[in-house]
Amino acid sequence: MRRCSVTSSMDEFVAGILSAAPVADGAAHDAVATRASNVLRPAGALSRLDAVAAWLASWQRTARPAVENPAVIVFAADHGVAARGVSAYPAEVTAAMLRALREGVATAAALARAVGAELRVVDAGVGRPTGDITCEPALTVERFRESFDAGRAAVRELACDLLVLGEMGIANTTPAAAVAAGLFGGPAEQWTGRGTGIDEAAWRHKVSVVEAARARVPSGAGPIEILRQLGGSELVAIAGALVEARLRSIPVVLDGFVVTSPAAALEALHPGALDHCIAGHRSPEPGHTLLLEKLGKEPLLDLDLRLGEGSGALAALPLVGLAAAAVVEVATFQEWGLTR
Repeated sequence: MRRCSVTSSMDEFVAGILSAAPVADGAAHDAVATRASNVLRPAGALSRLDAVAAWLASWQRTARPAVENPAVIVFAADHGVAARGVSAYPAEVTAAMLRALREGVATAAALARAVGAELRVVDAGVGRPTGDITCEPALTVERFRESFDAGRAAVRELACDLLVLGEMGIANTTPAAAVAAGLFGGPAEQWTGRGTGIDEAAWRHKVSVVEAARARVPSGAGPIEILRQLGGSELVAIAGALVEARLRSIPVVLDGFVVTSPAAALEALHPGALDHCIAGHRSPEPGHTLLLEKLGKEPLLDLDLRLGEGSGALAALPLVGLAAAAVVEVATFQEWGLTR
């Protein structure tokens, strides 16, 4: 992780909240891991699914984990940097997609229904674009707190046992790349992808925008200050939702690059902040693979999904339920009167 030498008021604010974060239930984890090694199948036959079941148990704080009330929150917002021409679509599409999500005809809505997840859609700043990150902070301190609190409030309103976080915002892979570059350094090219499918010339322009934004932030800025300066309203809301989920011991399935970028800022601030999270999938955005490597998280799926909206995490959600069922609902050798 990037070492930050300057602590901002926002870093102190978030760090203070995370200082009260609960840790995983080791006893529940170990109970499920032990049972998984003794159920009616060769030890290790389900490989990572057994590890997922133990992880789920540790955050649900039970030796009988299950996914019965999953939920997905999609945060939508507009970005001032969209005016720089970094996306294949105009900024007006965000509002149209927000309406489609609310009316249940967007992809995330269909996927949520298919996997039995409750969908919440949060307007985190549609029609209120953030600052152009090439020349000004994305968010004022006041708006940062507003967005962060909106993310926390969205989680408080749910009664779920597994949470997916998604986003919608034209041009938001640009601030996601800028945040990642600000956190970890390296050339802007390695963090910047093609988003909604821009061509080579547009991609090179996008790289220059990411570099200009990153260069504007003082060296040594703290990770949450980087998120405030370079992120967006929905990115900050996602950070708030992740923190609230941690405080409530709700396990989270992370989606793609735009969700993982603010998540990485939390981990940089407070190592272990993402222990309650697993990576649902790996997107084709080059920065996403790099972030997952930095965070030490292996995705459950790798299907070249690049939509956002929580779609990749929703696709992975059934695997978490399968993992739990394959331990909790399967007899052990001892229960079946057998010995290995």
